[in-house]
Amino acid sequence: MFGKRSDGIRIKTIDPVFKLIPHVMFERHDASNSMAIKVNCDPLDLYISKKRKENISINYMHIVIASIVRVFALKPHLNRFVMNGRLYKRKRIFVSFSVKKRLNEEAEETTIKLEFRGTENLMEIKQMVDESIRLNCGNDEKNRTDKTAKAFSFMPNSILKYSVKFVKFLDRHGMLPKAIIKVSPFHTSCFLTNLKSLHMDFIYHHLYDFGTTGMFVSMGKEKKEPIVNRDGEIVPAKIMNLGIVADERLCDGLYHANSLKLFKRVIENPEILEAGLESITPDID
Repeated sequence: MFGKRSDGIRIKTIDPVFKLIPHVMFERHDASNSMAIKVNCDPLDLYISKKRKENISINYMHIVIASIVRVFALKPHLNRFVMNGRLYKRKRIFVSFSVKKRLNEEAEETTIKLEFRGTENLMEIKQMVDESIRLNCGNDEKNRTDKTAKAFSFMPNSILKYSVKFVKFLDRHGMLPKAIIKVSPFHTSCFLTNLKSLHMDFIYHHLYDFGTTGMFVSMGKEKKEPIVNRDGEIVPAKIMNLGIVADERLCDGLYHANSLKLFKRVIENPEILEAGLESITPDID
């Protein structure tokens, strides 16, 4: 309340224009910019093959999540959010993603949110991802997010409508209980959807107005596309497209552009992620 929140610290020393922007574009969907990144899969495949010979199972999703964490650690302006016209910096880095418990239409879907310090290396993040999927994908397993959603689902529709509005009101004014924020996948730095696992191309997924999601990343199915190699020749390559939707109120266009260039560079050089960071880059106060 009064600008204080359990999940973020209000930034006061910001440019006057960025103080005004959240009031011009008050809703998150109104401030969403969409862009695509073409990732050359050849270095990823070489790295995955190398690790397989070491009996280490790495996949694209491990690398993408680790790259998201690394970029957010080095580019802290991305790890901000706007709530009620105020700009906040997060206390930790969070990545949310949905998984099917079985790959069929009738299977239940669950959502996982992982918390990171930002200093983790690829192997630490792989272990966290694999363990969370193992714990959450049993037929009878219910995580706290599932249990919270189920509790709301028991309400009659007329009561549910006003309950959700009340939760949004509490969130907007910094009064939403910390326990709900902790289990909410919508209160996250980045939300990831892996459409590659469904053999689909990427999409530009909207940002949720509920919660604090500042970026949505969609992994698409890889396919052959022409690229220009280092010798200036046009050659075919295996490309995975990433669809990215970001809240433009968090930082300026140059910062976003440099962050996405760094994102692409890190993904295409996964060896970088084998070493963790000693510390993350701090945001301003």
